[in-house]
Amino acid sequence: MDILEILAIVCGIIGIIGSVMPGLPGPPVSWVGLLLLYFAGQRGDCDPVTLKFLLIWLIITTIVTIVDFIIPGWFAKVTGGHKAASIGAIIGLFVGMFSPIGVIIGSIGGAFIGEFFWEEKGVWESFKASIGAFFGFICSTGIKLIAAGIMMFYILKIVL
Repeated sequence: MDILEILAIVCGIIGIIGSVMPGLPGPPVSWVGLLLLYFAGQRGDCDPVTLKFLLIWLIITTIVTIVDFIIPGWFAKVTGGHKAASIGAIIGLFVGMFSPIGVIIGSIGGAFIGEFFWEEKGVWESFKASIGAFFGFICSTGIKLIAAGIMMFYILKIVL
């Protein structure tokens, strides 16, 4: 195993972690792992990653990354929330990102605070918007985790 293969595995691991941790770009880092294997295969060190395979995963990664920005806001909007709920949920995620419970409480609490204080909605409307923003976060995280997990599977399959 050479340095490019080791770096590809590290990128795959960081990609999975980045799929659940706010602030780290999960699937794009995993895709960089596939790119490293493409270059390693060009030298003959491992099974080759084809250019077609790499481009397909680039398109998937781009779509997943774009959808990650759209889904939480869309869920908040569907449940009656505004931009303040989405912004509050993101701020709450960063505040609570050092523990899984903190992420959940921070996301829901931040969306609630944003909706309740900035949009001056009632408690029930703010609660609905905060739950919508949280479920949007869960769905987008799941999509990123699936994409990064599949790329990690291919990285390990090619290297090992």
